[in-house]
Amino acid sequence: MPKYTRLFSDDAGESHFEDVEIEFASTDYAPPAPPLDLSNVTDAKQIGFMRAPAAWSSDWHPSAARNFFVVLSGEWEVTASDGETRSFGSGSALLVEDTHGKGHTSRVVGEVDSLAVMVELATEI
Repeated sequence: MPKYTRLFSDDAGESHFEDVEIEFASTDYAPPAPPLDLSNVTDAKQIGFMRAPAAWSSDWHPSAARNFFVVLSGEWEVTASDGETRSFGSGSALLVEDTHGKGHTSRVVGEVDSLAVMVELATEI
């Protein structure tokens, strides 16, 4: 089953990762095209692209908003405040919800600039 990664803050403000399985249902989404599998949909507030140069890095920071971060090119390394580090390459999706507490660090790894899509969510999932 396909998954995405969630980065969230607990009640004490410590950030953690978790893997979330994506559930699908067969949907007649765009007739007359045949049905396809679709997950639940979530309202979005805004969408934009973010570009960061190779070797870009940040200090600890919480996310400015709840958003899906989808990597189109390059590779990111994100460290939660609990010490766990994960990598996100092209095609990876990260739901960033650590909007309070210490937050996380992030950096672009390798010699390739990164391009990502940021989708700010309007509601809770």
